[in-house]
Amino acid sequence: MQLMKIVEQIKQPILEEMELFESKFKESMATKVPLLNRITQYIVRRKGKQMRPMFVFLVAKMVSGGRFEERTYRGASVIELIHTATLVHDDVVDESNKRRGFFSVNALWKNKIAVLVGDFLLSKGLLLSIDNNDFDILRLISVAVREMSEGELLQIEKARRLDITEAVYFEIIRQKTATLIAACCGIGAASVGSASEEIEKMRLFGERIGIAFQIKDDLFDYTDAKIGKPTGIDIKEQKMTLPLIYVLNTCTKEERDWLIKSVKKYHNDKKRVKEIIAFVKEKGGIEYATAKMMEYQVKALELLETYPDSPYKDSLLTMVNYVIERKI
Repeated sequence: MQLMKIVEQIKQPILEEMELFESKFKESMATKVPLLNRITQYIVRRKGKQMRPMFVFLVAKMVSGGRFEERTYRGASVIELIHTATLVHDDVVDESNKRRGFFSVNALWKNKIAVLVGDFLLSKGLLLSIDNNDFDILRLISVAVREMSEGELLQIEKARRLDITEAVYFEIIRQKTATLIAACCGIGAASVGSASEEIEKMRLFGERIGIAFQIKDDLFDYTDAKIGKPTGIDIKEQKMTLPLIYVLNTCTKEERDWLIKSVKKYHNDKKRVKEIIAFVKEKGGIEYATAKMMEYQVKALELLETYPDSPYKDSLLTMVNYVIERKI
């Protein structure tokens, strides 16, 4: 099944809400500064699949038996505003000129304006919660932003020394990737007045999906399929991913020394990168990472078992399966 068909299938039970959300999200970005309006309109027109608001809406509907509140829309808007702010800032930090195949904000309007736009979006997200007394939602998203920053810095620190353990790897991806999906699911539950235990349960559900998602992303580095990024890009950027970490921890000292030297000194050598990929495959790194990904998928699905069957639960199940079966 093609990607867009899967996304449309997931979106089906919340189609009306998603359409209304688009107009509410545009309103939440409105400003009296013409330059800012032009830039925010450019960002909105080039939005992605909008998986984050879908998580918010589907969780809210599943845990409440189909109920929906204005707070749910605000929660989804806060997530999108703050996530978009982090993406704008990331493009500046990474000196990236493209985002989803289009020019990034910094490419079109330069770094100074891009940083200010990111700050504006961040403040808009915070004020949307504060002005409506949504302090529980604000706390969930603030924790996610803090952890995303910590995870990114931890990865940079460890990449310099290549001394990352599996435990540290899981902490990095939990903070960098999984924490935002966890916030989406927690906010979905919080927005319809769920008890703290249920909010935490849904937050954990999102965290487990996020970890599985990132492992899948790591595995793409070892595939020959045409995806969004070139094969071996993580190795070239000296990112320590799970297949590589597993092999480093299980191979001989001589093999380990060769592997570390290759990643440190020859990560820009195409021939050596191919040799690293082949070695990781030969030593079972792909099988190990795939098994770990499946573990997190099963753990995520377990948290949905107590909920009665519904179109919202079905969409979340499809979402979990899509995360590990996706080809891009």
